[in-house]
Amino acid sequence: MQIRFFSKLSLFVMILSIPQFVTSGTVAPSLLCSRAIAAEMKTLGEAGDTGEIGAKGQNGRNSDNLTVFADGSSMTLDLAGGNGATGAPGEPGYDAFCEQTTENVGQNLQGADGGSGGDGGDGGVGGNGGALTVYATDKEDLKQIYVIAAGGEGGNAGTAGDGGGGCECDRPSWNEKTCFGEPGSPNYSCTTEEFTCTDGSSGRKGREGRKGVKGKMGSLTLINMDKSLSPDAPEVTAPISELQGRGFTLSKNIWQSKNDASTLFAPGSIIADQYQELVARHEHSVLLVWDAPQPVEDFADQQITLSLKGENDANIILPEDLWLETRASKRDKLTELFVFNAVRTKDVADLKIDGLFGQGANMELDVFDEAEKSNLIATEFSLKYRVGEESADKNFFGGSSTVYQTKYEGVIPPEAIAQSGNLFTLKLGQLPIPPAYLQPGLKVELEVIAKRSLGDNSQVKKLTTRTEVEQ
Repeated sequence: MQIRFFSKLSLFVMILSIPQFVTSGTVAPSLLCSRAIAAEMKTLGEAGDTGEIGAKGQNGRNSDNLTVFADGSSMTLDLAGGNGATGAPGEPGYDAFCEQTTENVGQNLQGADGGSGGDGGDGGVGGNGGALTVYATDKEDLKQIYVIAAGGEGGNAGTAGDGGGGCECDRPSWNEKTCFGEPGSPNYSCTTEEFTCTDGSSGRKGREGRKGVKGKMGSLTLINMDKSLSPDAPEVTAPISELQGRGFTLSKNIWQSKNDASTLFAPGSIIADQYQELVARHEHSVLLVWDAPQPVEDFADQQITLSLKGENDANIILPEDLWLETRASKRDKLTELFVFNAVRTKDVADLKIDGLFGQGANMELDVFDEAEKSNLIATEFSLKYRVGEESADKNFFGGSSTVYQTKYEGVIPPEAIAQSGNLFTLKLGQLPIPPAYLQPGLKVELEVIAKRSLGDNSQVKKLTTRTEVEQ
């Protein structure tokens, strides 16, 4: 084995040699400097490299999930997870690279250390057991099923690598003679120094790997039905075209957590203790029946939101930008939503005042529906009728100002309203307005409130104008 060393000055020899130099002021400093240099230590060889860490063991395979229908037939189901693999061992540390000592090195020597061993690899994680779903109308049929859904064992830990060897000395100590000055001159002197060699240490052993974690046991889901269970669908937003064509079934599965799953199966079965059992399924269907004169294609993209209500009912939220006149009919687990009329909300309040005509008992006010939907929408009118009078107070510019006083405020009765298609004629002369305020030339301010409704929908539109009664 090769070795590297470091030198060290012998304190005893140094003390004996100092008196020989105190007579010369030029020699003593150099001697002390050489002694300091000699006190340094030299490493003999190069330290070994650390060994490689062992690779982690491969994880065990997770078992596939499985669905079966229990009908009393015997079954053996292997849903166990695979075992994790053992971690790879750590590689041994490398030995130090050692040199041969020389006769005269003038320094103490320290052998190089060996490299540390590599850590062992961790064991692989055990695979999980498979999830088992069983459809059974009679729990006793499960007694004919033997199931093993244990989790796989974790892989064993990898072993640690041993440390590499350090450099060993071929001799523990030796003496070397050192002379200063010219032989025969007064300042010539010699000393004998002792040097030592220390063996290098072996490298540290690596750490053992960790054992892999065991996989989880497979779980049970029990469904008391003889046909495949549909997933939850408690809420949906769908276009009218879809609901009108085939409807939609809202549903919610009701589950309950129970224990002692293994006792349901054949003796010796292994499966997670807690399981989920379907105890109820709530369902309700909604079908839209389009019975309106307007083409359904004009509104097919409009969205309706349905949500399950309780065990067997539905909430129906109609589009905000659409007025529908509807009626819901429920029987068994089906709600039919009949639509008799449809109007877009933006067309509901598209009204304007079209002019004030006549005077006295013949005074009329026209209101026109520019969206032309008045054959579908019911309309009620209220009126605030105000007459302008000259004020004695001057305005900002020094002229007179007009003050409007209310002379009538109330609902316009149906008999005072004439409708011709989308034109409404409000017969103001038939209202209880004093004739003096229906005379030609009067300044009037009219505020019309139109309440429009269709089915359960309603909206108010305010229209105002200032004008003069016709001469």
